[in-house]
Amino acid sequence: MAKPIANTKDKPKNAAAAATITKTEPDYPLTTMAIVAPIVGWLIPGGGHFLLKRYGRGALLFISVVAMFLIGLGMQGRIYQPNGGDILDILGFVGDVGSGALYILARIMDWGDVMAANAAADYGKTFLIVAGLLNFIAAADAHHIALGKKP
Repeated sequence: MAKPIANTKDKPKNAAAAATITKTEPDYPLTTMAIVAPIVGWLIPGGGHFLLKRYGRGALLFISVVAMFLIGLGMQGRIYQPNGGDILDILGFVGDVGSGALYILARIMDWGDVMAANAAADYGKTFLIVAGLLNFIAAADAHHIALGKKP
């Protein structure tokens, strides 16, 4: 909830006028760390938590996201590329991009370019997308910790 701060320049004559002149400041001010932590956390899974000295949580996130990504690649999962076509391809791309540097590395190294038509490849594709989505949630968590919203 926002805290009201009275404007000291103009003194209102009644309480109704005072309510319209008050300014509010946020309970959780935006700091540099609140901007840097989610960006680092997106690029390096768990990196935002390491930056905030939450080493246990950062290590768990790093291991989880990297393991899911590698399992997905091992199952010959497809890595989506940016395109403007099918909505499901766009959503798959958004999920994959969530893996941050892992996605960039996979695109540079041409991993996940195979179009395998088996059930394992379909599960692998899902592992890759979920790894990215988990990393997005972890970056948002790092942002909330940096703001002070979460202990």
